[in-house]
Amino acid sequence: MSVRLMVLPAGEPGAIRVVSIPVDVEEQEAFRHATGIISEVEEQNPDYAWLDIEDALEKHGYRVLEFVLGPALD
Repeated sequence: MSVRLMVLPAGEPGAIRVVSIPVDVEEQEAFRHATGIISEVEEQNPDYAWLDIEDALEKHGYRVLEFVLGPALD
């Protein structure tokens, strides 16, 4: 079985995240679902940190994966 991945974009390259999509979530719905979870965390706790978002995503079956974005081009 292959792992389905999704990139969560960010304004800063260091804040970009890659997550695996849970098997019970359709690929077409994954981004909307994940951003809804993130919005919930942001609304419930204005002083949120990435770990709060990561915990919420993991409760819904997403897994944050380590990745290398690439070397700086400057």
